[in-house]
Amino acid sequence: MSKKTLISAFTTVLVLGAASMAFAGEGSAQAAGLWIFFGIAIACGFGIGVAALGTGLGMGNAINGALQGTARNPEAGGKIMTTMIIGLALIESLCIYALLICLLMVFKIPDFATFIEKVVH
Repeated sequence: MSKKTLISAFTTVLVLGAASMAFAGEGSAQAAGLWIFFGIAIACGFGIGVAALGTGLGMGNAINGALQGTARNPEAGGKIMTTMIIGLALIESLCIYALLICLLMVFKIPDFATFIEKVVH
C-alpha cells in the first residue's frame, strides 16, 4: 500500500468519523449546528492548504527564473533581485488574503448555544 493511498484512507476515516459524530446528536438542530462547524473547519483548512501550495509553486518559479537570469547576465543581478523581491511580496500577499478570509470565516462561527436556541425555538 502506497503512502498516498494510506493517507487518503486515513483522511476518509477521519472525515466520516466526524460526520457520524455530528449525526449522533440528540436532535436535528444539534446535528445541523455541528455540520456548520465541521464545514467551516474543513473549508478553512482546505483554503489555506491550496493557497500555500499555489504561492509556494509561484515563489519557486520566480526564484528559479531570477537565478537563471542572474547566471546568464551577472551584471543585471541587482535589477533582477529587486524585481524578484517585489514579485515575491505580491505572491505572498495572495496567501495572506486567503488566511484573512479563513480567519474571518472562523470568527464568524456563531456561538453554539445561541445557534441551538434559534433553531429549536
